[in-house]
Amino acid sequence: MAMDVVDFEIFGNEMQYVEVELDPGEAAIGEAGAMMMMEDGIQMDTVFGDGAQQQGGLFGKLMGAGKRLITGESLFTTIFHNEGSGKRRVAFAAPYPGKIIPVDLSELGGTLICQKDAFLCAARGVQLGIAFQRKLGVGLFGGEGFIMQKLEGDGMAFVHAGGTLAVRDLAPGEILRVDTGCVVAYQPSVAFDIQYVGKLKSALFSGEGLFFASLRGPGRVWLQSLPLSRLANRIIAAAPSAGGGNREEGSVLGALGGFIGGRDN
Repeated sequence: MAMDVVDFEIFGNEMQYVEVELDPGEAAIGEAGAMMMMEDGIQMDTVFGDGAQQQGGLFGKLMGAGKRLITGESLFTTIFHNEGSGKRRVAFAAPYPGKIIPVDLSELGGTLICQKDAFLCAARGVQLGIAFQRKLGVGLFGGEGFIMQKLEGDGMAFVHAGGTLAVRDLAPGEILRVDTGCVVAYQPSVAFDIQYVGKLKSALFSGEGLFFASLRGPGRVWLQSLPLSRLANRIIAAAPSAGGGNREEGSVLGALGGFIGGRDN
């Protein structure tokens, strides 16, 4: 399928959204629930699979849907196509605080490996697949890094990184050790592996987990400072139903406020 060449503009700082401009006949694909707004003249269709398999018959559609199911995504993808006579815009919003990363796949050799929940939207023609980590250690202990999405094509794709974005270009043989959840995306030339932290005391009491990701160059990697799993764990831990504190806890009157409010201690 031919790629649509789209123009775009990213708005915001911590909570960003991207506006994709479509010429008549052009289309963009978006993750389910990512659409923020669209101008009159844009038609929205929900398709089974990844939107790139529509010419492949029933088997192609099932394959596209199966790939998305394995990565934990919705079985359906939404396509936004411009049926008007002029340029129209559709916007896609980031799901939580962070940065939207525009990626021109043609400049990366046509393939990008990314975390399974990082994909936001792309130009029509970009295919969404899966990338299994082949090493046994990654499969057993890789966590978020075991099954990742593979974006293929030569068009624009947009992925989301939580918190602050860090981009590193690794030289051949250069190694970067990262928390598994902080890996957003990397070029397929980068070797991904899982390593044990090495010391029992560090493994038990550092709070960093037993394993971390080892990225070996050459290639570019994109990292995030706030993985969704880390954010969710903090929210759950702070929830009163989970034994966390209430809203007065941040003040010097926190304990007194809880007593006056009738909170059990």
